[in-house]
Amino acid sequence: MRHLITLVEDLRSRGVGFRSLNEGAIDTTIASGELIFNTLSALAQFERRLIQERTKAGLAAARARGRRGGRPPLDADHAKVLATRKLHGDMSITITDICKTLNISRSTFYRYIDLAPDSSSEGTR
Repeated sequence: MRHLITLVEDLRSRGVGFRSLNEGAIDTTIASGELIFNTLSALAQFERRLIQERTKAGLAAARARGRRGGRPPLDADHAKVLATRKLHGDMSITITDICKTLNISRSTFYRYIDLAPDSSSEGTR
């Protein structure tokens, strides 16, 4: 909505009016159309702020109940972490091949390597 308001203001500064083809009441070239446009934009901004406040209140209430957001932490003994570590120990397999085999991204690969209890064989190939 903010972008639309900025766009309409930019058009107005260039001497161009905005007229909605679907809603006949929105026509910034006349005073009543400009009033309706500004009213609708204010209502949209108000609704957006209400959603933000409700979201923050919901997150605070969840925290008060002991809930935490985000994904649960991954255990170093998870099967994919162990498989990543084992394949990484085999120096004949490239990191790209390991990622393709396990269907993980390169950043996930390095995260799994850092998770492993013995990270003495870290490095890149």
